[in-house]
Amino acid sequence: MALIFCEAHATADKKRINEEWFVLENSGATSVSTAGLKVISGRKGKPGSVLGVIDPGFMLQPGEKILMVSGVPDKKSHGEPPAREGMRTYYLFQREPVLQGDGTILRLAMNQMEVARLVYDRNAPSGVAKSDKVD
Repeated sequence: MALIFCEAHATADKKRINEEWFVLENSGATSVSTAGLKVISGRKGKPGSVLGVIDPGFMLQPGEKILMVSGVPDKKSHGEPPAREGMRTYYLFQREPVLQGDGTILRLAMNQMEVARLVYDRNAPSGVAKSDKVD
């Protein structure tokens, strides 16, 4: 699969989870289904914690991007959900932020196979550490 995280944005207020988001892109030449992918968060050298499974999932066409938001859309205390013109939004329904500072690793995996990875770097313009960003 050719899924890449091309942007990441952490929230400044841990209670406003809807202000934490990621942009996932299908950089490949064929459609990709995310059904059944595990969402895993952790740190380098540790296995990470499974936050959930993308179910029923969504399809991404070649070149298409989707905005993934950590919070719950209707929960006012989570803040105002972001919107991007031309992008669909998928909510992860988390109770707390996924990004726990620089170096947080967010992975999408099918069984034991990693299909997308993000290493968070708040100093990078996109929020994605340079070594993990495909140019």
